[in-house]
Amino acid sequence: MTSPAPAQPVRSLTPAEAWATLRAGNDRFVADAPLHPSQGADRRRETSAAQHPHTVLFGCSDSRVAAEIIFDQGLGDMFVVRTAGHVVDTTVLGSIEYGVDILSAPLVVVLGHDSCGAVGAAVETLTTGAQADGFVRAVVDRVIPSIAKITGAGNGSLENLDPAVLRREHVRNTVDMLHSYSAGLAAAVAEGRCAIVGVEYDFAEGRAHLVDVVGEVGEAPLADA
Repeated sequence: MTSPAPAQPVRSLTPAEAWATLRAGNDRFVADAPLHPSQGADRRRETSAAQHPHTVLFGCSDSRVAAEIIFDQGLGDMFVVRTAGHVVDTTVLGSIEYGVDILSAPLVVVLGHDSCGAVGAAVETLTTGAQADGFVRAVVDRVIPSIAKITGAGNGSLENLDPAVLRREHVRNTVDMLHSYSAGLAAAVAEGRCAIVGVEYDFAEGRAHLVDVVGEVGEAPLADA
C-alpha cells in the first residue's frame, strides 16, 4: 500500500490578493454568475483538519448580508464574526485577533450595509430622545458615537445629512476602533501582513463598495459625494 501524498503547504495571500479575491467574487455575485467555489465534498474533507481563511469578516447580523454569498466564497475561506450594527466589544476583538494572529488571515473586512436599522435607531435616539427597549439599547448605544462624531465635526444637523454618509461613517469608525483598540491588529497592519478595510453593501445592486482602508489593498476607497 502506498502512503498518501503529504499535504501541500498553504500559501498565504497578501492583503491585496485577499481583497482581489473578494472583489472578484462580488463581481460574480452582482452579475448573477456565482461559481459557488469550495463547497463540495472534497473541500469538506480538505478543511476537516484545519482552517486557513484568507479573510476575517466582521459584519452586521442582518439576514440579507450573508458574507459567503455576496462574495461568492466557500468553506474555509472566511472567518466570520457578526453582531447587530457591527458593534464592537471585547469578544468581537478577541475573535478578530484570533483570525489574524492564530489563523494568519491577511485581511479584515468591516461589512456594513444600506438601510441599517441600528444606524437608523441611533439617529432616532439622538433626534427624539427615544430609547430602544431591552438589550437592543446596548446595540444602539454603541452606534451613537459614530453618528455623534460626524455631527460634532461641523457637518450640520442630522436632519440635513445624507443617511449614506452616516452609515459610511459608522463603518469607518468601526475600522478605526479595530485598528486603535487592538495592539495585535495594529502591529499586523504596520508589518504589512494584514490590512483592514471598510465596505458598504448595497442591497438592490448587490455591490460591496470599498469606503475605508487601513493598510494596502491596491484600491482606493470610495469618497463621499
